[in-house]
Amino acid sequence: MREMELNNLTEKNNKSWYALYTKPRWEKKVHERLLREGIESWCPIQKIQKQWSDRKKIVEEPLFRSYVFVHIDYVKERLAVTMVDGVLNFVYWLRKPAIIRTEEIENIQRYLNEKDAKVELRTLEGFKADTKVKITQGVFMDKEGTVLKDGRKKVYVQLESIGQLMVVEFSITHLEIIG
Repeated sequence: MREMELNNLTEKNNKSWYALYTKPRWEKKVHERLLREGIESWCPIQKIQKQWSDRKKIVEEPLFRSYVFVHIDYVKERLAVTMVDGVLNFVYWLRKPAIIRTEEIENIQRYLNEKDAKVELRTLEGFKADTKVKITQGVFMDKEGTVLKDGRKKVYVQLESIGQLMVVEFSITHLEIIG
């Protein structure tokens, strides 16, 4: 019995979060298929108001286009993950599968659970570091970010392991310049 508990503990310790690249607009389908295969998966969703010519509607869209996250033991579950229809490949960073820190996943989950959370994503290309700030309130409290050009409303929070920036709207009163 004790040996079985140690094996379970070891298995959990070998699991990490990884980013998967999916077919375009297949994020939710891939997430559901991964879950059906018994693979722990997460597809962050945000509610967005869409405007049509005759109406407005709240729709749920993936936060990261063409990305789904899996919590797996890469060595044991890699093949099963890549066999799921809609998965194109793991996201690589520095020629290795990108490992997403649990803290980053938890921060995104907490932020998405906040009322009035507004998130916009952009790639790192074309963005240069500007003024460094520290966030003084909310889920990202004590985190550091880089202010957008004029620094009036938005702060870039870099998700280093997948080369993405998360643009989060903050009141200027929630920011403190640190450099």
